[in-house]
Amino acid sequence: MTALVTGASGFVGSAVVRALLQRGQTVRAFVRPSSDRRNFENIKVDIEVGDLRDRASLDRAMQGCDTVFHVAADYRLWVPQPDEMFSANVDGTRNVMEAAGNAGVKRIVYTSSVATLGLPQSDHVPANEQTPVREGDIISPYKQSKYAAEALVKKMVSEQGLPAIIVHPSTPIGPRDVKPTPTGKIVVEAAKGRMPAFVDTGLNIVHVDDVAEGHLLAMERGAIGGQYILGAENLTLAEILAAVAEIVHRPAPKWRLPHDVVMPIAFLAELWARLTGREPFVTQDGVRLARKHMFFSSDHAIQALGYQPRPAKVAIADAVTWFNQHGYI
Repeated sequence: MTALVTGASGFVGSAVVRALLQRGQTVRAFVRPSSDRRNFENIKVDIEVGDLRDRASLDRAMQGCDTVFHVAADYRLWVPQPDEMFSANVDGTRNVMEAAGNAGVKRIVYTSSVATLGLPQSDHVPANEQTPVREGDIISPYKQSKYAAEALVKKMVSEQGLPAIIVHPSTPIGPRDVKPTPTGKIVVEAAKGRMPAFVDTGLNIVHVDDVAEGHLLAMERGAIGGQYILGAENLTLAEILAAVAEIVHRPAPKWRLPHDVVMPIAFLAELWARLTGREPFVTQDGVRLARKHMFFSSDHAIQALGYQPRPAKVAIADAVTWFNQHGYI
């Protein structure tokens, strides 16, 4: 069996690569020429250089592959040019799916996100794969582009028989977050003691290696066209920061900032980002999203795939340990 993994050098993609190698699979890693390859250290993987927007490079990479894991995505909370994100996430996904179909790939696992799902209307009832999307749920270029890409995949499954399964990772954290991701940045800043305050929001935290295992389970046991949330535990931001503080032996932040106070700060941060080209530390879309607890249930994946995520505190501890060992903290 030969598996192609797009975004293979990234946080989730590299975890999928390692999980496949542990199963004895031959792995072909699809990366851009500029991709950071630190996550390939000490592992044996065939590297295929290309770009999601370069169809010819995808056609070459697909040859001889039995399965494809399309993990690659432009994941940023703020972009000065949203068209770039739509090009990578929507047009790139179309190219991957068409190339896989033409190459006769038997199974495709498409990495979507819980960002494409409806948000829970109550903190006591987490959202699932069937929660309806309401007006105002899909905000920010990232969520909009992933929503459009997922709709494209679903259409190709129903109209063309594309053998694709959709997984929805929640908020993965853990080792090898070299960039780091937006959530990884929160862990790093909290471990440094640089987050004295927080807003009232919530996330579903999951270990990145459990997300990778969920990808393989979806490939092996998932239904074509099926959707599976890959998450673990729902925690408030205050609980996440307290868990980090306990690990690094710092006092947990106690100040809760109202969303209306943070919004003008986000406006100024984005204005400064446009002047400097540096990513803002807080965004207006982020503040809007933070008004709801983004809590999700993985019960469907647990029951249908045999998915077994570990506790969120283990993921947080592994993330802090890795960041500390690699000089981020």
